[in-house]
Amino acid sequence: MKRKHFSPERWDVVRQAYREWWDGTLDRPLIAVTLHGYDPGRPEPALPGYNFLSRYALETPPQAVIDRMDYDLAGRRFFGDAFPSVWINFGPGVVATFLGATLRNAEETVWYQPPEVREITELRLRMNSANPWFRRIGELKQAAMAYWNGDVQVGMTDLGGTLDLVSTFRPGEKLLLDLYDHPEAVHQRSWEAHEAFWQAFRAFEKILSAANPGYTCWTPIFSETPYYMLQCDFAYMIGPEMFDRFVVPELQAACRRLDHAFFHLDGPGMLPHLDSLLSIPELKGIQWVPGAGAPDISQWPEVYRKIHAAGKRIQVAVHQSPAGLGIVDILAEQIGDVSGLIVIGGLSRDHENETRAVLGKYGADVGSPSAPVAN
Repeated sequence: MKRKHFSPERWDVVRQAYREWWDGTLDRPLIAVTLHGYDPGRPEPALPGYNFLSRYALETPPQAVIDRMDYDLAGRRFFGDAFPSVWINFGPGVVATFLGATLRNAEETVWYQPPEVREITELRLRMNSANPWFRRIGELKQAAMAYWNGDVQVGMTDLGGTLDLVSTFRPGEKLLLDLYDHPEAVHQRSWEAHEAFWQAFRAFEKILSAANPGYTCWTPIFSETPYYMLQCDFAYMIGPEMFDRFVVPELQAACRRLDHAFFHLDGPGMLPHLDSLLSIPELKGIQWVPGAGAPDISQWPEVYRKIHAAGKRIQVAVHQSPAGLGIVDILAEQIGDVSGLIVIGGLSRDHENETRAVLGKYGADVGSPSAPVAN
């Protein structure tokens, strides 16, 4: 049975909060907490639930996949600035498949392999809209629009970072050497990947705009106008001079295509690039992910102060600290002004009282924990 997850009135409250946050007029942080473990109020479908939707056979009806996702949503409640959202997950950087790479499913991730490794000077990256994975993602998004009709925000698929896409076709150390040996060819391939990324973005945006309340992506920050979480994990392996030369120009162009651009800063090895990122006027915020083996998100006050001083917004996730929702208090003490902060959390329903307390302390609308009703 199809369920209604969010009332129009609740969507109005959420829209207004995010509108003010983006505008810089909200005097509190955004705190988006999704609790799970509630009775979904409907039978579980026979189709198993997968994080990576590429694991479903291509012949699996799109409507069945969306119905399975709906069942999982039905057991969640959305508190504070959280909202019901899904994203059609085919792994990090699926545009690589539209450029000719082979998609390989694993239990907990997806890999992309080039059909052959060609020299950077011989490589050409061209979007193939007839690619079966491109068509499949489009079919699932269309099914989601028809099923939820705006009741659930469907996020943009993780399309990938531009140099990350290029590195799929120049694996290992090859692209690093190309930066020195064939810099012009690297620039050419980078802009080819940039154009393919935006061809895919526009095609999927056209589908999603039929009913979506707004924009979001693999990080569920809501925006009424185009938003995306940009990234370049390849930059972990290069210094600031190379970053400014090979990453920043394309990143600036990408930010200009969006009203609300964020950047995924993943790991201490990316911190040397923070100053360059903060100098991009169109970049609105930074998602800080310390990564495995690094101190948790409560241990980086100098990073938050630098981002805040540059007038950018900050996003962190509750699961990245043993403090849980207490991270809001910690960051409030470290930064002072947390009006530009968004904390996103997914917790069990055992945390409902704690969630209500934190939301109340920071003046956030708690939201209704009531079970979704049938349409």
